[in-house]
Amino acid sequence: MPRFRQLLGGCLALALAMLPSGSARAQSGSRLDQIIQKGVLRVGTTGDYKPFTFLNPANHEYEGHDIEAARLLADSLGVKLQLVPTTWPTLVKGLQEDQYDLAMGGITRTLNRQKVAGLSHPYLNVGKSALIRTADRGRFKTLADIDQPGVRIGVNPGGTNQSFLAANVKRATVVVIEKNLSIPDKVAAREVDVMVTDNVEAILRAGENSRLYAVDPENTYTRDDLGYLLPRDDRAWIDYVNLWVDLARLKGDFARLHQKWIR
Repeated sequence: MPRFRQLLGGCLALALAMLPSGSARAQSGSRLDQIIQKGVLRVGTTGDYKPFTFLNPANHEYEGHDIEAARLLADSLGVKLQLVPTTWPTLVKGLQEDQYDLAMGGITRTLNRQKVAGLSHPYLNVGKSALIRTADRGRFKTLADIDQPGVRIGVNPGGTNQSFLAANVKRATVVVIEKNLSIPDKVAAREVDVMVTDNVEAILRAGENSRLYAVDPENTYTRDDLGYLLPRDDRAWIDYVNLWVDLARLKGDFARLHQKWIR
């Protein structure tokens, strides 16, 4: 028995010696600690969804509501911001593969996303709406008007716009277009007839082009909200981002960003 106790004690001592200590344990415990220690916040963003994230081809710089929000989040952590390009179909995969610490850029909070990732508290309420040609105002007044044979609806792959059409459009033709930013121009050029997107984008794109019209954006097809996508099981990091969102709302940061980029 004494010999057994000695062996057991030796094994326990070896196991304890192999455990990470101090800051190393903290670093492995939460992405929050890793970000602070490395001094860099990596934010995945698609760069194709005005007014939230847009990669400006003129200067190759990202801009928009959530790009500025990302800078505010990095400032709150006392770290530098690194923007990482991603796409809607690979949004969750990039997070799971540790390509970035969170994703920002007009991301709708959904139960399907919550199954595989974490979602922050919401910062903006939105809903699906239609962007059409101004000349078709009398033709497309409701979703039923749009869901008709011969109508072509343009949509980018991998996001909630495509999910909405898959669930609600049965008769019209859905045309998948890789570049979300190109769809409004294709509507104006009659390559497709309709774009279904969040009302915020529909209003913005109609304001930029008089040939385009946002259909009743106050009475949307859905009621949704936007948040930020995070690793699902990192409670400390999720709690930090949630508190930052809450404080940013209280301080008026989101109101200022809304005024600048949306209204």
